[in-house]
Amino acid sequence: MTKRIKWTDRRFDFTFPAGLYPEMIERLRGTPARLEDRMGSLPAEVLQRRDGERWSIQENAGHLLDLESLVMERLDQYVARAIELHAADMSNRKTHEAEHNRVPGASILSDFREQRMQIVARLDGLDAEMFARSAFHPRLAVQMRLVDMIFFQAEHDDYHLARISELARLFAS
Repeated sequence: MTKRIKWTDRRFDFTFPAGLYPEMIERLRGTPARLEDRMGSLPAEVLQRRDGERWSIQENAGHLLDLESLVMERLDQYVARAIELHAADMSNRKTHEAEHNRVPGASILSDFREQRMQIVARLDGLDAEMFARSAFHPRLAVQMRLVDMIFFQAEHDDYHLARISELARLFAS
């Protein structure tokens, strides 16, 4: 496997115009289908197989599901004109405690789709000027516009989708 840049080591450039928000929303809208595409044909033993102590395919998908409540909370904060966003739990306690390998993968996929579509519907209903509204992101220590937060989330989705694809190549071959 190739050496990947850890999520926490990544840096982001939020210099694009806020007017790109429709494209960012589309990235979020497409994640459930991409996740279903990667997981749908794999047997449970592949979905639940760990790479050493690292998460399985199913646990990576469950992690995306676990973070949907944080995305919704942050969206609420932008609407409320908060000055600082809620910090993520970088220990990923929720994912570790959820035991995602003990539930059917299809359940994770359907729950993720449902929660993500609620977020997308909410974003679709916002006025264009809302996407330029900013708040302080505690871990990155930067002002982050709503459009940046959407981009950040889409990048996080892609990070885990790439890991899922890596694991599928490793274990399903």
